[in-house]
Amino acid sequence: MLSSKILSVGSFDLRLSHLLIIGILAASFSVSFLIRSQPADYGFELNEFDPFFNYRATEYIVENGLSDYLNWHDTKSWYPAGRDVSATSQVTLHATAAFLYQIFGGNSSLYDFTIMFPVVFGSLTGIVVFALVRTIGGTSAGLFASLLFSISVPVLIRGQLGWFKSEPLGLFFSLLAIYLLLSGLGSQNKKISICKLASAGVFTTLGLSAWGGNQFFIIPIGIFFLSLPFLRKDHGFLLWAVPLFSISTVVSGFGFERVSSNFVFGLGGIALLTSTLFLVICILIQKKSSEKNKIRNGLVFLVALMVIAPVFLMSDPDGNVIPFPSHRYMNALNPFLTTTDPLVDSVSEHATTTMKQSFFFHSILMLFAGIGVWLLIKNAQSKSNLIKKDMISFSLIIGLVGVYTSSAFVRLEIFAGISIIVLSSLGLSLLVKAFSGKQNKQISVPSFVKISCFGGIIILLLVPMAYPIDGAIPSIFDTPPTILNGGTNFVHTTTSDWTDTLSWIKNNTPENSVVASWWDYGYWISTLAERTTMADNATLSTKAIENIARILLSAPNEAWNLLNDAGADYVVIFVAASQLSIMADDTQFYALGGGGDESKKHWFMRIGGFDETKFLHSDGLSATDYFWNNTMLGQMIPYSLLGYVHPHDLTQQSETYVEGFLGIYEKNVKLPADGDGPLRLVYASQGFEHDRPGAKYVILVYEVNKDFVP
Repeated sequence: MLSSKILSVGSFDLRLSHLLIIGILAASFSVSFLIRSQPADYGFELNEFDPFFNYRATEYIVENGLSDYLNWHDTKSWYPAGRDVSATSQVTLHATAAFLYQIFGGNSSLYDFTIMFPVVFGSLTGIVVFALVRTIGGTSAGLFASLLFSISVPVLIRGQLGWFKSEPLGLFFSLLAIYLLLSGLGSQNKKISICKLASAGVFTTLGLSAWGGNQFFIIPIGIFFLSLPFLRKDHGFLLWAVPLFSISTVVSGFGFERVSSNFVFGLGGIALLTSTLFLVICILIQKKSSEKNKIRNGLVFLVALMVIAPVFLMSDPDGNVIPFPSHRYMNALNPFLTTTDPLVDSVSEHATTTMKQSFFFHSILMLFAGIGVWLLIKNAQSKSNLIKKDMISFSLIIGLVGVYTSSAFVRLEIFAGISIIVLSSLGLSLLVKAFSGKQNKQISVPSFVKISCFGGIIILLLVPMAYPIDGAIPSIFDTPPTILNGGTNFVHTTTSDWTDTLSWIKNNTPENSVVASWWDYGYWISTLAERTTMADNATLSTKAIENIARILLSAPNEAWNLLNDAGADYVVIFVAASQLSIMADDTQFYALGGGGDESKKHWFMRIGGFDETKFLHSDGLSATDYFWNNTMLGQMIPYSLLGYVHPHDLTQQSETYVEGFLGIYEKNVKLPADGDGPLRLVYASQGFEHDRPGAKYVILVYEVNKDFVP
């Protein structure tokens, strides 16, 4: 029935099966689009921090052109050094968005266009995933993959409305590159193979330029190349096809400063070229070997490479010969490095993945991925050839490497998500074929068994969409943009405190002002307030961030000297508090610790190299009297400690710290606007001024008192 012809156009016959495929892909796009768009319920804003710089960089291209952008040295960040944008940014992301805006932007603002950008590209990637998995395991597997991609939690988290960051466009280009690579290697037409393989190399470079994290895909591709001489017999084809892809990738990489320095001449580029060179030499060895010794000689060469390569890398621990990638990328290769860099560890998305989080992200797909691995191995051992052995090899490689890599950071669960989608969709496709009797026509499967199995699979796949009630996939993304809640624990409480503060800074401070703040807020300040910052989310200079940590935790007099040495004019801090119920005598009490700077202070200490025990009590969060009385941050936080109470029994009170008790605070501006201290409070957001119970976002702007005498 599905093969029934509906319409003929030339040599092409439109069949009912084509309409079914189009319908499923349209459903995949629509579901993904709707889930990703849910933050619009709270406000149409860019989400998180990095998107604000990406928006500003895209705006620079639109207003000044690509040529000026490539020569742009941004003086509004990392004062006084500034930033070489094209050498340190996702050039492809900015250029693609600017180019598409000029074509499709219409009457919309660039800001609104960049807010929608990740939703559109993230949803379109589902179609690319269909093409990729279809190349591996057929149409059914591709359709399953597209649908699973549209509801994948780790993928959706990093591609919501306003997420104008690296991942959505980077994944689109990289998955497109892998599709072209596999399709080119499987094509029977030489001209088509050449076009696809050369294009795959170009799109690999574009993906790397859009998101450096796409270097992950080089690992499974490289291992895949190592396996090809043992899995395929068309060695003459492989001798030019694989090098064509690798050369195309490297050559196009020279067109991007960041890709050239970080990839082509780095560990990723060397790994790609080494695996390609191995394939060529291994095939030549096999050609010279007897039929009996072909596999053995190739395996001996592979073992030799696996021994020599690690020894060579260990002999150059400082990366003098082959530059190593940054700590974050090395951490993906070696998860045990997680706790060695406090700056990297301080980022929440760099937390080590737990089993609970893995199950939350992947849910029932973990089961189907396991079934997929089993069925793929079984298929490789049989003579059915439902899936070619090289495609089975690639699927298993990307699956295992993706799961391993994601163990380092929560952020990298996106790779586990893609890997599990590939394995799950192949497993589901093979299961459907087995239950329908198509895999083995000699076995007759009763209808009630078929219906029961299909129904069970559908129910299992639908469970994450509805259960648990507060953790189902649609509700997970019902969250506001970060700038409306400051990225605090008060997830659904939104205010305009941050946008109002940034507007005040823009309109009430000199244009040449330099603003100091923790690096989290740097992009917001430089983009929306249009003021120069000392550090931002690019984390280009660890020393600059360490200096800000020292400023915040030094004694006020010393901090004032450090601020003047750094050329700072203003200091911004963010405090997340909870106002407790007003007492009968109108006394107002507060609890601190909602996710602002008051909650990040232990990271300030670790990054700045301070002894935490001097500033914090045994719980690692509650501040000591020394912190409140002898640090600049303690003086800047406009609250004073009154005492401690038991969180569940307010009659249990203590004037001194008791582990498990909650600190209670009252308002107290210690550096007022009319004071003679090192800083003067010139602005406090409405969250500080308004007296109403509940979550409060308090953003404070202090002016450095140039007349202060230490």
